[in-house]
This record gives sequence, structure tokens and C-alpha cells, in this order.
Amino acid sequence: MQGPIVPNLWFDTEAEAAAEFYTSIFPSSRIVSVSRYTEAGPREAGSVLTVEFELGGQRFIGINGGPQFPHTEAVSFLISCQDQEELDRYWDALLDGGGQEGQCGWLKDRFGVSWQVVPTGMAELFSDPDRERSRRAMEAMLSMKKLDIEAMRRAAEGVPAA
Repeated sequence: MQGPIVPNLWFDTEAEAAAEFYTSIFPSSRIVSVSRYTEAGPREAGSVLTVEFELGGQRFIGINGGPQFPHTEAVSFLISCQDQEELDRYWDALLDGGGQEGQCGWLKDRFGVSWQVVPTGMAELFSDPDRERSRRAMEAMLSMKKLDIEAMRRAAEGVPAA
């Protein structure tokens, strides 16, 4: 029987700092284990090789493999938030310490990892059978960095922005 599929995040030297950062943000999270390079190398003996951690019950591994594979938006992690307060909290926490805002609910944290911080209910707005409603919601979303679900709902209804 196949075991779980575990995302493996490649870092230069920041795997442990990233795991500590992420586990401080997400509930039900923890660092599971840390392994270290030995005298066999290729990095300094005793330095962190991998960090196994859980975010909300999902297992991850961070590896300090070197600078040759930087993070890109080709892989991102989606956080589906129950309300605007939760969305704001994750958005602000992930930007802390040098993250960068992107468009349409995307951001990069200080380690260069991409996240999509989105409200639940957004997909329903965009798949509304009334094409004009979904178009207005989409236009509103495309003008945003951090998403505002109420503003998207008002746009869907045709209510002018405040």
C-alpha cells in the first residue's frame, strides 16, 4: 500500500527557519524531526539537512539542498479561509518579515514560497450561472492583491465599490 504523498520543499539553507515560521502560523502544526549532514557532506557536518514538519496535519519536508533550485509560482499552496478575519490573519502572517504581495490573493513569503490566500465561496461567485454576476466578481478580484470576499460579492450584485 502506498504511503502518503509528502511535498518536499527545497531551500538553500533556510529549511529549519521556514519550518519554524510555518508552524508558528498554522494551527495543529509541529516540527516532527530534524536530520543533519554528516562528515560525508556535501555540506558542513552538523548543519541541517532536512526538517520534517506538519501544517494542519499535512506532512512536509524541507531540505537544505543548495541555491540551485529557487522557488517559483509554478508551485503554490492554497489556504481556503472561512472569513475575512482568517484571510487577513494568514495574509499578514505570511508576509511578515519580508514577503511580497502578488495579484489576486497570491503572495510570496520571505522564503520565496508562493501561497494563495482565498476565501471560501469564491469559486461559487465565479461559477454563478448568471454570467454577468460572475464577470463582475472576476473583474473585482482581478483588481485586488489581498482578496476581499464582501467586495467581490458586492461587485457580483452590481453594487458600486465604496
